Amino acid sequence: MSNQQSFTVIPDGTVTTPKGFRAGGLHCGLKKTERHDLGAIYCEVPANAAGVYTLNQFQAAPLRVTQESIAAGGKLQAMLVNSGNANACTGQQGEDDARAMRAAGARAFGVAEQLVGVTSTGVIGELLPMGKVLSGIEKLPAAVKLEGGDDFCQAILTTDLVKKEICVQVTVGGRTVHIAGAAKGSGMIHPNMATMLGFMTTDANIESAQLQKLLNDITDSTFNMITVDGDTSTNDMVVVMASGLAENESLTPEHPDWAAFAAGFNYVGEVLAKAIARDGEGATKLIEVTVAQADSREAARAIAKTVIGSSLVKSACFGADANWGRIIAAVGRAGHPVQTETVDIRLGDIPVLVQSRPVRFDEERAAEYLKGELVQIYVDLHMGGANATAWGCDLTYDYVRINAAYRT
Repeated sequence: MSNQQSFTVIPDGTVTTPKGFRAGGLHCGLKKTERHDLGAIYCEVPANAAGVYTLNQFQAAPLRVTQESIAAGGKLQAMLVNSGNANACTGQQGEDDARAMRAAGARAFGVAEQLVGVTSTGVIGELLPMGKVLSGIEKLPAAVKLEGGDDFCQAILTTDLVKKEICVQVTVGGRTVHIAGAAKGSGMIHPNMATMLGFMTTDANIESAQLQKLLNDITDSTFNMITVDGDTSTNDMVVVMASGLAENESLTPEHPDWAAFAAGFNYVGEVLAKAIARDGEGATKLIEVTVAQADSREAARAIAKTVIGSSLVKSACFGADANWGRIIAAVGRAGHPVQTETVDIRLGDIPVLVQSRPVRFDEERAAEYLKGELVQIYVDLHMGGANATAWGCDLTYDYVRINAAYRT
């Protein structure tokens, strides 16, 4: 575990572990099965908030509504989410429906509309069945509870196979502070956000502006460093809510415990990002690509993301084929200059290329390594001091099967 000394992982922690938070989920009829499809996180006080959003130009209506809420005062008290329908590319009706969700959430929880955020995930281009949604929102307060973190996780899933949650604690000014997160995402995942929704809660006392800067920083190194299939969704969003109920001295970069808090915050983002990559549609393994000694962080990140996003690299990993030629080809097309005579590549601890020249390696041993649940690819450019890591998954027959019949 990175930065293990500065924070502690809470094994059973959820988004309700930080002081002041409750959560829950229920089935309102958006999904054909009886699985939860509507959920909420609620804070007993208005929480300082921050968010990051998809770069897809066709941004879904709920994202714009949530941005409006946060911009109004930098705070949220309730965050509503539905799965089964993305409310994206739905025109003015979609905008009206997202605002109706926000208004209904405000009435249900007894808070001002500007303190409510909304988001949706699921099929693009279909109007929400608002009768079902509004009826479900009326029932949400009774479903929201201290023990409701797992129910909330279930409510946000679409093609995900597993829930994704993590919680850590860190000491700030002698007080215990918690940072927790939950996320969904398994397909239409690509850097610059992905078809993913992320929700982070903390009881730290931290102003919205500082929270936003921190979220931007960790997004660049975690959520923006994952890919499953190269598609960036219309609905991607990560929202953070900070209750302040740990009652620590307000956190800023000048605070002596800022680094510890930032490390815990980054760890939560990294765990969620890797869980999304590992749960890619049809995936059998997590692939981690580390690029070392690049001449800039921008170059390192771009090259790592290009390798992890290569369909040929992903297919080779699925087939346990140590075809390093696909890796070096991806490095060369990433859009950043490299010294073509100095590149090293390893699969785990197996060197396959040294100084851009092939080396003999045990093919059977390499194939056995690639059959594992974690494949680590190392690319050393020998150009500078910048490093970056990206995460993805293999490309399997099941990915095509799942997405060929997504709407049915």
